This record gives sequence, C-alpha cells and structure tokens, in this order.
Amino acid sequence: MTTASFRANARRRLLPGLAALAILAGCGDGAEGETQASTTKPAVSTGQTASATRLPQGSGFDFYVLSLSWSPSWCAGNDPNGRTEQCDVGADNGFVVHGLWPQNERGYPEFCQTDEPDRVSNAIGREVIDIMPSMGLIGHQWRKHGSCSGLSQRDYFALVAAAREKIAIPVELQRPTRELRRAPLAVEDAFIASNPGLERRMMAATCRSGDLQEVRICLSKTDLSFRACPEVDRDSCRARDIAIPPVP
Repeated sequence: MTTASFRANARRRLLPGLAALAILAGCGDGAEGETQASTTKPAVSTGQTASATRLPQGSGFDFYVLSLSWSPSWCAGNDPNGRTEQCDVGADNGFVVHGLWPQNERGYPEFCQTDEPDRVSNAIGREVIDIMPSMGLIGHQWRKHGSCSGLSQRDYFALVAAAREKIAIPVELQRPTRELRRAPLAVEDAFIASNPGLERRMMAATCRSGDLQEVRICLSKTDLSFRACPEVDRDSCRARDIAIPPVP
C-alpha cells in the first residue's frame, strides 16, 4: 500500500462519527495533512499529543503496547502458502499492526469479560483492515486484548488506528526488496530516529529463529504519548544481529 493510499484509508476510517474522530483534528493545525505524508517523523509527536479528552479512555490497566509485526517473518513461519489475507500473494505487507495491548507495569490482562460481542463485524473490521490485514487477526486481538480495554469495539479499533498513525516507519524498514541484517538495537535506533521522543526504554525489538519478529512501542493510555516500560523493554532481542526478510 502506498503512503498516499494509507493516508486516504486512514481518513475514511476515522471520519464517520466515532468518538475518536477528533484525535487527528486535535493534533494541531495541519496535523492531518502531515499524517504519514513523511515517513521520517510521526503524525503526532510525544510533546504534541491529542487532548486526552478527545481520545477514548480505557480503564483497568496501566498503558498500551502497540505491537508492529514484521509480516514477512510471520508469514514465513505461519503461512508460507499464503492462505490468509495477510500473506496472500501480492499483499505487499511490511510492518502490520499485531495489536494494541492493554498492559500493566507487571503482566497484562487478557480475555476479559465484556458486554461487547466476541465477534468483530465486517463493518468495524474493514475500518482497520489496511493496517491489520486479516479479519482473523482483528477478531483474535479483540477477544484477547481489546476486551480488556474497557472500550467498545468501535472505540477500541479507532484507538488502534490512532496509535498506528502516530508511528513513522523508518524508510529503510518500510519495504526492503532484499534481506537485511541488523542488530536489534539498530532496529530500535532507526525507530527512535524517525519518532522524536521515543527512547529505547520505551520499546522492544523482538526476534524469533534469527528473524525480526516485532517492534513493540509503549504508549500512555490517556494520550498515546511515548512512555517507559521496563518489563516490555526487557523482552528486547539479545542476538548480535538478526535477519529482516524482504517484502515479497
């Protein structure tokens, strides 16, 4: 998906009367026009986050973890034949949203009781399908994590979209056409350079079987500002270097 189409989809997704609609409007003059227009800086910097009153306010946890999965690694290990939407031939996915996880300073809640339905409707799911490219993934993330946010499905997925809008993917990690090898700390440094206010103590680059798995970024539950998260940071990959498989 091109940057222009990502921006257009994000606008369409966030416009129709959700409680979180003012998220982008509250970022200051011109913020919407800057969203993902430049991949070297975030749409919302940590010092200029949207007003907390404009964000759907979750409860029952301490902060969020935005997990960005490196799709080529996931597909190689879980769906090499491309049977899912995420891994289908031509899907062209790099970093995708694995989830927005309610997190505590120690541990995290999961599979919580809620009055919301277990199933996520197509109408809601299609609002985030460009950043979470599988209805199966969307449904699972709601049941395991979104149900613990204290939010409605609609508000939760609007917040997922707002969190993803905040993060700029480093240019070199957007859609590499050949395998890269990087130290995990170098991956973190690339995100730090592209997202003012982000620090190593606020994130983790994880790996599995020698490949980049995810980049996890900790965000305040009130305004999605970057925040420290020692337990998450300790999960950073300790390998000297890891492979970053190319986008097909």
